[in-house]
Amino acid sequence: MEPQKEARTPGDLVSRPSGPSRSQTPNDEERQEGDTAPAEASLGAEADGACADALWQLPVEPAERRPECSRCSRPQKVCLCPFLPLHPLHISTHLYIIQHPAEENKVLRTVPLLAACLPQDKCKVKIGRRFSEERDPELSTVCRKSDTLILYPGAEAANLEEFILDSPIYPSTIIIIDGTWSQAKDIFYKNSLFRLPKQVQLKTSISSQYVIRTQPTNRCLSTLECAAAALSILEKNNYIQETLLRPLQALCSFQLQHGAQIRLSKEHLLKNGLYPKPMPKNKRKLRKMELLMDSVKI
Repeated sequence: MEPQKEARTPGDLVSRPSGPSRSQTPNDEERQEGDTAPAEASLGAEADGACADALWQLPVEPAERRPECSRCSRPQKVCLCPFLPLHPLHISTHLYIIQHPAEENKVLRTVPLLAACLPQDKCKVKIGRRFSEERDPELSTVCRKSDTLILYPGAEAANLEEFILDSPIYPSTIIIIDGTWSQAKDIFYKNSLFRLPKQVQLKTSISSQYVIRTQPTNRCLSTLECAAAALSILEKNNYIQETLLRPLQALCSFQLQHGAQIRLSKEHLLKNGLYPKPMPKNKRKLRKMELLMDSVKI
């Protein structure tokens, strides 16, 4: 977004009466007129206050949004379409992205880039925190199918690559939750629909290339990276992952060239004694930090 136009203060628009400043010393004539000075000063202050009140009533000009590209949803001046495939990738897997509402308006979100690379009928984005059979019958039907998977890490999650080798029914649909880790956890555990599909996770040692956002650990991936890895496994085609990562790499490269900083994971900062903040006092947050520190020691 472009910065808003600079607001003009009352001092820019209201002309001040001429005369000596407060730091100046009055002469003899001014001393003789000292009795009237307070009254004049009071009138001047009232006039200034009235002008200021009038200025507050003026309409505020809304900040103009830069025109966006209809395909990649980026501002046209920094469009990433040259890094997208010429035509949507041919895939047989259906992908459902469950997006937390807070992600919808983030500038550096990756889901629009992902959707721009895939056929519209194969990639659907559902925005919300709570889902049920009444609110979304389509999603409810998808979650109840035996060939649907949900990508969410945990003790009960199977390794995706191993699961498809042993599964009697080859998966045709995969669900991925888009949001911060706390937002994704909230969506997963507070929607019973998402515990109906088989839960799977990615077993990979690859570090995230989304280096302009801080991740909890080195193994945490962005939504686009998760989708790229999962689709390449399900479609048995590594070209899919390479193609989907290309616009993400271009996005990070552009941001770094224009002042963005590489964001190291919390795991890396803790492991190397570089974590800049004090340990949290909140018991829940402290426990999360302790678990993260335990994983670093392993």
